[in-house]
Amino acid sequence: MVKQLLQNLDRIQVTFDDQHAAPDAGLLLPATLCEKLGLRGLFDKMVKLSRPGHANVGLKAMTLIHSALAGGDCIDDTDTIRTACTPDVLGHEVRAPSTVGTFLRAFTWGHVRQVDRVADEALRRAWQAGCGPAAGEAVTVDIDSTICETYGLAKIGGSRFCHTHDGWVRGYHPLLATVAGYGDVVHSRLRGGPAHTAKGAASFIVETINRVRRAGASGSILLRADSGYYNRHVVAACRNKDVRFSITVPQNKAIRKAIARIPDDAWAPIPYWCDEGADIAETTYRPFEQSKKTPVRLVVRRTKPNPDSQLSFLVDYDYHAFITDRTGDTLDADTDHRRHAQIENVIRDLKYGVGLNHMPSGNFNANGAWMTLNVLAHNIGRWTSRIGELENVAETTTKTLRRRYFNLPGRFTRSSRRQTLHFPAEWPWATKFLTGLDRIRNLPQLI
Repeated sequence: MVKQLLQNLDRIQVTFDDQHAAPDAGLLLPATLCEKLGLRGLFDKMVKLSRPGHANVGLKAMTLIHSALAGGDCIDDTDTIRTACTPDVLGHEVRAPSTVGTFLRAFTWGHVRQVDRVADEALRRAWQAGCGPAAGEAVTVDIDSTICETYGLAKIGGSRFCHTHDGWVRGYHPLLATVAGYGDVVHSRLRGGPAHTAKGAASFIVETINRVRRAGASGSILLRADSGYYNRHVVAACRNKDVRFSITVPQNKAIRKAIARIPDDAWAPIPYWCDEGADIAETTYRPFEQSKKTPVRLVVRRTKPNPDSQLSFLVDYDYHAFITDRTGDTLDADTDHRRHAQIENVIRDLKYGVGLNHMPSGNFNANGAWMTLNVLAHNIGRWTSRIGELENVAETTTKTLRRRYFNLPGRFTRSSRRQTLHFPAEWPWATKFLTGLDRIRNLPQLI
């Protein structure tokens, strides 16, 4: 039987008077996980502000995290989760945008690092709950940087121009570290826009590896990076932490000489490429003129330029090389190294899934806190999906989770002193939602 639909939309009366509605009632899923992780308590315990805005740190931090999960990408968007019964879904009071703005401006760089400690402990607890790699499983960490574009001259650290593939823009230049196959951002650090790609990368890598180990990774660790991180300090940091590395090398004079020394019969065709389109070979190489150091593998992939490109008139092959100290087949090493590009999907999700496409304050440290809280919101979304078995996390974006689960509208009713949250009937993902909620509720309290 076909339902009869009202055709004249002008006859629909509109009022905003339902005190029992919750427009983002699906946030019950990540809010329940946050309770199991003890996240609000971690903020209250570890973040000790001393300026105006220092009170109720946990409430304000959770307000920003849940706002990001609901789709908010600026401070004013916290108003959307203050409406009607939405705070009942979240399990805490929601602070006003003006209060949250004062809170962010209270941060110094030391306080930003305290929020980073919360993210560190939250990662450990989440992996303890089953979100991380199994015991002894090999872990691959990808590091990269991105430009968070800003506009105008009022952004401290973000008002100067920095170079991107699309030209010169104003913005910040944060460092990010992710775990391949999981999408978790295990570490982040805000930097000024003009910062060189590898600025602070060595210490950042050390902190990242320490964090991954504390979280429970007991197997071998591989670090993948592009040519921006090709320097002696990054390699030394990996060697000191007993971490294998796979780093793209720039096409400088020394690299070109090393490639030229590879004999013709050493090149093997790449089978999954077009016929005679690409070959691979490897040689040994001592990077950074370290004659006393053990040589590493220099793996080189060569491809024929497009016949219609200008490059085809200048060279016979285009070369792409990386250094690594890992063992194994040459082709497997090259295939795995090129998977480093997956970090771009995570960066895109940070910018368009949570709030890193916008830095809301003119204060550098406020933006540093904003970035860490949004990274934590991104991770909570991934952990909620992984524990609740909602979606394939490796292929699902935060926007998909939000559309199917988090922005689900609901309405509270009370009967016999029991509160019930009603969702729309025939919701396509209702079974997954209920099953996921049961899985999260059955978690022990994590400490």
